[in-house]
Amino acid sequence: MSSLICFIFLFLFSFITSFTASAQNPFYLYHNCSITTTYSSNSTYSTNLKTLLSSLSSRNASYSTGFQNATAGQAPDMVTGLFLCRGNVSPEVCRSCIALSVNESLSRCPNEREAVFYYEQCMLRYSNRNILSTLNTDGGVFMQNARNPISVKQDRFRDLVLNPMNLAAIEAARSIKRFAVTKFDLNALQSLYGMVQCTPDLTEQDCLDCLQQSINQVTYDKIGGRTFLPSCTSRYDNYEFYNEFNVGTPQDSSPRPGKGGNSSVIVIAVVVPITVLFLLFVAFFSVRRAKRKKTIGAIPLFKVKRKETEVTEPPAETTDGDDITTAGSLQFDFKAIVAATDIFLPINKLGQGGFGEVYKGTFPSGVQVAVKRLSKNSGQGEKEFENEVVVVAKLQHRNLVKLLGYCLEGEEKILVYEFVPNKSLDYFLFDPTMQGQLDWSRRYKIIGGIARGILYLHQDSRLTIIHRDLKAGNILLDADMNPKVADFGMARIFGMDQTEANTRRVVGTYGYMAPEYAMYGKFSMKSDVYSFGVLVLEIVSGMKNSSLDQMDGSISNLVTYTWRLWSNGSPSELVDPSFGDNYQTSEITRCIHIALLCVQEDANDRPTMSAIVQMLTTSSIALAVPRPPGFFLRSKQEQAERACPSMDTSDLFSIDEASITSVAPR
Repeated sequence: MSSLICFIFLFLFSFITSFTASAQNPFYLYHNCSITTTYSSNSTYSTNLKTLLSSLSSRNASYSTGFQNATAGQAPDMVTGLFLCRGNVSPEVCRSCIALSVNESLSRCPNEREAVFYYEQCMLRYSNRNILSTLNTDGGVFMQNARNPISVKQDRFRDLVLNPMNLAAIEAARSIKRFAVTKFDLNALQSLYGMVQCTPDLTEQDCLDCLQQSINQVTYDKIGGRTFLPSCTSRYDNYEFYNEFNVGTPQDSSPRPGKGGNSSVIVIAVVVPITVLFLLFVAFFSVRRAKRKKTIGAIPLFKVKRKETEVTEPPAETTDGDDITTAGSLQFDFKAIVAATDIFLPINKLGQGGFGEVYKGTFPSGVQVAVKRLSKNSGQGEKEFENEVVVVAKLQHRNLVKLLGYCLEGEEKILVYEFVPNKSLDYFLFDPTMQGQLDWSRRYKIIGGIARGILYLHQDSRLTIIHRDLKAGNILLDADMNPKVADFGMARIFGMDQTEANTRRVVGTYGYMAPEYAMYGKFSMKSDVYSFGVLVLEIVSGMKNSSLDQMDGSISNLVTYTWRLWSNGSPSELVDPSFGDNYQTSEITRCIHIALLCVQEDANDRPTMSAIVQMLTTSSIALAVPRPPGFFLRSKQEQAERACPSMDTSDLFSIDEASITSVAPR
């Protein structure tokens, strides 16, 4: 009985193998003959071409590598040619495909000097021009599945396919074989498969350029398509077509001669299940018969070892329900971001902040983004990173930068924002060569836009959010110079009835911090108001608050300098000289007045953002008299006068600034 089973098994195995081998026969797809130049059958060029084809199809050709190029003859009758086999086919399949394509080439293109032939497993190409190590994307062809329409929106489907295909293109361009495959999910139930390949004689950049052009030529209105170019090819489909056993089962709808490939698939599809059922049937009766001859305690024929399932402790639940998994933003694959930024190319670098670098990125769909890549030693840990994702994903306002997604992969922490083309406010504000592009009219609109953005954070969004790091570098400008508040890594969400909070970890930028926050860690909406006031003074003056100048015999900051000008009745001296006379004195003076109200030392004296927006938009609202600001740096004489207002202090200071002891009676 056992010998009969073995005989049947061997017979069926050889039967299936023969069909599998036939399924691996070369499958013709398409060819293109250039009719611009021809040759005669008895010409030198004809002889050189036959020599070239013989060389490419000889037994000594490089079938193991899947690629070979050759040259025959001398100019003007020189012929160059090459063949390229698909990256995962065996040398035997490669040899068979090249032999067939060489045999059919002269019948398909009988007298054209230039031609290319595409088969499922290989490509053959020759020309009277030098095509070796030369990128050529002319005369391509696109094929697609006619029976597989997409079930999602075309734009979304395009992005779903383009991103992994472009990543595969990068992988192929960097590999020696210039070949790569990929698998990606279309939805929870369906996966797509992709393959890209270049001729290995191309440079990495030429290969990448060719593949990107090939991928972008796909219409993406069907599930399944491929593009052939002379130097590269790309394909995606809903089955694992690049498996060696499927090389003869293409599903494209382009016209093809004969039905041999499809009939082979049908025979295999019928024979394999019947074979399996037959063998199971025979095995069942064999085992049953054997059991009758053996005792109950006989050893079983098969012993199945169960795979142990690793059980891990479930993650701890968050207390507030706000975490990175529920942020509502898109999680990007790191490879997609690498491709979008051209491997973080320095030319795409937009700037660098305290937590890392920002790059411009472009996805295959054409969408431009700003990629914030946190440096590993930036100080912003995973907690701050997740905080920024959770906070910004919930915000929607024209004066807030929009978060598109994030990537948290290994040590990489990346945020993907909408691309804002005009960089940050400080780029224009503090550069003498750029200040002229921001006249007062634009700056006034920027002040109003920032105020509305902060008001949204404090009051109009469903969350109460304290930014804690408002500064010129965190205000981005779009194409129309509209401001967008950015960088929410330090932001904090307040509860429904919460008005202030304390922290032992003071974060942000000195010079913009409110005194109660910098000294005691106490922050509230009024600490953002203080930062806004400093920002307004910088916008009006074009000077950094952190810049220290020697003024009136003492070291001063911008807030102190403004207060002195205001107290002396000369606030116009603060105005940026680049304005010339193109500003309204009353308007700019009002902004300085509002800024001084914002930077008052006592947080309770500072106005709310809603009041500030009203002050900026309604000139009829009377403004309170500002009190001295926080961090007001008094001169030595002012300090002495404040300590002893009735004493003549004119002689209390030495010329060389040495200390002087003043003795006063008890």
